[in-house]
Amino acid sequence: MRLPLRRDHWAREIDRLDPVADRLRITQILSMHEFPWELQQALSFALFRTYAVPSIGRLLFDTGQFTVDTQRRHDDTVLILEGIVEHGPDSPDGRQSIRRMNQMHGSYDISNDDMRYVLSTFVVMPVRWVEEFGYRPLRGHEVEATVEYYKRVGALMGIKDLPQDYAGFSRLLDVYETEHFTPDRKTRAVADATLDLLVSFYPRPLAPVVDLFARSLMDDALLAAFGYRKPPAVARWATRSALRLRGRVLAHLPARRNPTYARDLARVKSYPNGHIVERLGTFPDTMPSDEELAARSA
Repeated sequence: MRLPLRRDHWAREIDRLDPVADRLRITQILSMHEFPWELQQALSFALFRTYAVPSIGRLLFDTGQFTVDTQRRHDDTVLILEGIVEHGPDSPDGRQSIRRMNQMHGSYDISNDDMRYVLSTFVVMPVRWVEEFGYRPLRGHEVEATVEYYKRVGALMGIKDLPQDYAGFSRLLDVYETEHFTPDRKTRAVADATLDLLVSFYPRPLAPVVDLFARSLMDDALLAAFGYRKPPAVARWATRSALRLRGRVLAHLPARRNPTYARDLARVKSYPNGHIVERLGTFPDTMPSDEELAARSA
């Protein structure tokens, strides 16, 4: 029988690594051992907030898949991103996931600015989430490794003019949202479908609580962009206090010995017998007709 790992086991291992040369290993430790739940939630909310940019949210609506087959689109995103971090963006398997993502993005008219913004949410939102709700904040070299990892992913995605440090990504995100967050019927529909999916992960009687919990984590700008009613101050306090309490409890528990994979979570259910990377994603030939879209939005 093996003894439990010390709480700082993985932090001490990261201390022995270089944030540039070992960016993948540090990212894997953070994603699969230190903060798997936190980073999964943070990335989910990161993608969610990108829908409030009309050029992004409208495109997702027009594919039809994000409002009709939301579960599968959610799962495809989770599996593609996990394939990259699990194997590394420069490995054959990682390149396969990136290639599939590039094929999907290349099928649509997506601006470099939107691509840069989405990547910035992957860099910034996990750092902010862990800082507020983790059992400890990310340290400087961990943030640097995160930036270096996503810079490499962004380069392989063909994204131009990427920031070179965390401050640059953070500034890009905040400025882009200030300039582009705008209420829109289509972006609201995509947000509603995504919230409905989140609620479905929990027992039906908890649906109003889960919905309130999710909205309590949204900032005022995001709520306004989607046209959501601002939750009561007490709900925001209770939600954030509960997550901070979770972090304080985790600080006294052993470190996770075995890696945590998102594909094993109950909420990822589209491929119970396993998935094939080449079949993931949304492409134009899966888009419904204009008549079908009009009927759905009526």
